[in-house]
Parts: sequence; C-alpha cells; structure tokens
Amino acid sequence: QVRLVESGGGLVQAGGSLRLSCAASGIIFSIHAMAWHRQGPGKQRELVAAIGSGGRTNYADSVKGRFTISRDNAKNTVYLQMNSLKPEDTAVYYCKARFGLVGYWGKGTQVTVSS
Repeated sequence: QVRLVESGGGLVQAGGSLRLSCAASGIIFSIHAMAWHRQGPGKQRELVAAIGSGGRTNYADSVKGRFTISRDNAKNTVYLQMNSLKPEDTAVYYCKARFGLVGYWGKGTQVTVSS
C-alpha cells in the first residue's frame, strides 16, 4: 500500500519559514519523481516544485528564490524548505510521487501565512 504523509505545516507570520516533509512508503522511492503542489482557497491546485529521480529541480515562478525542494532517498523523504513566506502562499500543500503515468498523492498539510 502506497502512503505519502506530509508534515511540517502550520501558522507562520509573513517573512517566516517552514519546512515541509513528505515521507513515502510502499514505493521504490528513488525511481520516483517527487513534487509539491498546493491549493489555495478558491484556487486550482498548482505545481510548486518538483525534483526528478536524478535530482533535477524545477519551480513555479512565484516561489523561485524562496523555496527549495530536496530529497533524501535513504529516508524515502522529500522536503520543501519555504523561506520569506507571503500571505499568498497560504494553501494546503500536497506531496506527489510519480513514475511514468502512475502518480500518488498525499492528503496534504495546511500552511497559513498571516500578514
């Protein structure tokens, strides 16, 4: 059974930082591309950052220079370091694992940034 469990969300003031973690089980983690998506209030889910199995990364323009995605294959975990947070970063953040056309989602963790 595949499980992706996000943690690290919470309430933070604008300008603050949070580090999200996503622990995966039930998959061969190292061969999966991993990504963080988010869905803000009244908005569609959007890609925030992704990291390939080889470590290549890409970011949404809105978070470039502020967020960093990384992975630890030994711990089957992907991280999202979020700095200089803004109120518009408020959203539920979801972890996704993908291999080819097969993808798995976590249940999400809430991030709220107060102004």
